[in-house]
Amino acid sequence: MAPAGFLWCVAAAVALLALRGRADEHEHTYQDKEEVVLWMNTVGPYHNRQETYKYFSLPFCGGSKKSISHYHETLGEALQGVELEFSGLDIKFKDDVMQTTYCEIDLDKQTRDAFVYAIKNHYWYQMYIDDLPIWGIVGEADENGEDYYLWTYKKLEIGYNGNRIVDVNLTSEGKVKLVPNTKIQMSYSVKWKRSDVKFEDRFDKYLDPSFFQHRIHWFSIFNSFMMVIFLVGLVSMILMRTLRKDYARYSKEEEMDDMDRDLGDEYGWKQVHGDVFRPSSHPLIFSSLIGSGCQIFAVSFIVIIVAMLEDLYTERGSMLSTAIFVYAATSPVNGYFGGSLYARQGGRRWIKQMFIGAFLIPAMVCGTAFFINFIAIYYHASRALPFGTMVSTLVIPTSGSMLHLFFRYSSFEPCWHNTWTKSFGSAQLSLSSQCCSSSNPREKMVQFMEPAVIVCLGGILPFGSIFIEMYFIFTSFWAYKIYYVYGFMMLVLVILCIVTVCVTIVCTYFLLNAEDYRWQWTSFLSAASTAIYVYMYSFYYYFFKTKMYGLFQTSFYFGYMAVFSTALGIMC
Repeated sequence: MAPAGFLWCVAAAVALLALRGRADEHEHTYQDKEEVVLWMNTVGPYHNRQETYKYFSLPFCGGSKKSISHYHETLGEALQGVELEFSGLDIKFKDDVMQTTYCEIDLDKQTRDAFVYAIKNHYWYQMYIDDLPIWGIVGEADENGEDYYLWTYKKLEIGYNGNRIVDVNLTSEGKVKLVPNTKIQMSYSVKWKRSDVKFEDRFDKYLDPSFFQHRIHWFSIFNSFMMVIFLVGLVSMILMRTLRKDYARYSKEEEMDDMDRDLGDEYGWKQVHGDVFRPSSHPLIFSSLIGSGCQIFAVSFIVIIVAMLEDLYTERGSMLSTAIFVYAATSPVNGYFGGSLYARQGGRRWIKQMFIGAFLIPAMVCGTAFFINFIAIYYHASRALPFGTMVSTLVIPTSGSMLHLFFRYSSFEPCWHNTWTKSFGSAQLSLSSQCCSSSNPREKMVQFMEPAVIVCLGGILPFGSIFIEMYFIFTSFWAYKIYYVYGFMMLVLVILCIVTVCVTIVCTYFLLNAEDYRWQWTSFLSAASTAIYVYMYSFYYYFFKTKMYGLFQTSFYFGYMAVFSTALGIMC
């Protein structure tokens, strides 16, 4: 099974890189005097990064130029609330523009109140020139909070290297007091300058090496590696010493006669050898979760590899678009592993298992997204998705489910019968599809560590190995940082896998040694409980590391953090 899943991961990554190599329609090259478009994106409160609105939802005015060339918007941009609108400003490549008034705002009471509300809530706006983001502040208040001022002059300084744009800077000037029933003139200027920055390095100014490559980050990776070495050594020592003692005790018992064996104390994992291969309770749900976890791991692995090879942060929405495509492409991983596990456990309702496995994660994500989308529609936010986009988001994972169906069928087809019979002359060799189990299940013994205790303790060490990296990931998503150190993320993923393996081995051993043969769900949940600690950490991050507020931002944060934590738990 593992080679098949690995081959599908490699094939998906190769197909994705090939697709990305052909998908770029913008060459980012200009001729002298050629039009350069200034896109106005969104505006919103600084402390609520995801609460954004269309730029012209505030009573800004646009330039006089109305004609504009075609612009293509991707699915990832739509899901991230990118709302590009033409500014109307006339900008040409290498053509300087002196300070020019491009429009006039009639500041009536309603318009002034809108600007005052935006300034009170620290509204900022975002623009794009040649895919380079630019940020600016709407205005500011005086020290007493009585008078409010609007920045009216956009001073653009654009750097070029050859026929490419490599740098953009915005300076906001022209602070004008907001006085009702007056007119405010909006102006701009453009200054072109030659730059030595290479086109491939033009996004480096947006990165923050002092934050992501801080020695605390390196120390956390080193600390996690030490934890891995310690855990692997501890697990090896415990299992080798304990199992050696167990084997010695069982060998001694085999030398006893029946009377001595009956009078002796029987305990340990060997006593449940006839029960450990019994199917788990609720095998349909269990196999669906296992298949979904394998798919999430494949998606995570491929997306990180692609992000290491390609600078996904340089294109708007490319990371989200990549993840959606990879999820659809790796549906066979879900179908193969989940279906084969369900077949080995003697499952018969394979069609139901196929649909549950295929739509478990999409239903969870889309259900949360639709709920938050209703709040976004109420707020008229830019992240409110139209019906067509929501349908497109559902169609892509559904199309991937067709591959899921094929591999689900192929993994289940050899198990239509419980017994295979092969003829060798007159001899018949019967191979059972399941391992032999005792006819009567063993009664549960009183044990020191209940499964609930094992489950709660199992997620502590995996969470401890990743919680520092969680801080950097949260900051890049919920604050204004661009995550680019995907090598760190790959190391953390490997460390998480090793720690989770060690923890689940120990947890399963403790359970079996207590003569409880129902180990499947305990093994799964002891690793999945990592999600509980990650979600608890998200509460700490929200209240102590951010200044978020409002219904929309709060529901967006905790809704998607619940999805992220659940997916991480299923993957573990």
